[in-house]
Amino acid sequence: MDEGLLDGVFAMTKFLNLIAPEPDISKLPIMVDSSKFHIVEAGLKCCQGKCIVNSISLKEGEEDFVKKAKIVKRYGAAVVVMAFDEVGQAAGLDDKIRICKRAYDILVGPKVGFPCEDIIFDPNVLTIATGLSEHDNYGKDFIEATKWITENLPGAKISGGVSNLSFGFRGLTALREAIHAAQP
Repeated sequence: MDEGLLDGVFAMTKFLNLIAPEPDISKLPIMVDSSKFHIVEAGLKCCQGKCIVNSISLKEGEEDFVKKAKIVKRYGAAVVVMAFDEVGQAAGLDDKIRICKRAYDILVGPKVGFPCEDIIFDPNVLTIATGLSEHDNYGKDFIEATKWITENLPGAKISGGVSNLSFGFRGLTALREAIHAAQP
């Protein structure tokens, strides 16, 4: 709902109101997604039951993060939390852990009181095989971060854009499909 020539609030509201009365669709959770939070909030106003907000992060600072988290909580939605903060995107394991721990503590703490089972972390699946040595551990760091989050942030869940992992293999469809199909 972020297309430049689109009225995002109108489009989000219209779309969600169109699908709401459909019995097969109304049973499914809706993921409300926009890079503009006012569009996300417009979507939250239309959703029945529990939906998922994609996404919030600490990129704009703690005050903005808390404000958005409180709005998401007010609507009873779950939230995807991106591993970003004021410094930037978490690439390495230590940054993924630091940012996710900080976000979790803010969310479940007294400032927000967010239910831990409604937190879904995206610790950034980053592209492997780019040819740059500093990217060599991206896949391993994502896997280790997901393990750490599951063991140390009770109730939190994990999401990741697995297709990002194989982005360096564009044009090699069979290889990309094999990477996406692999299970630990």
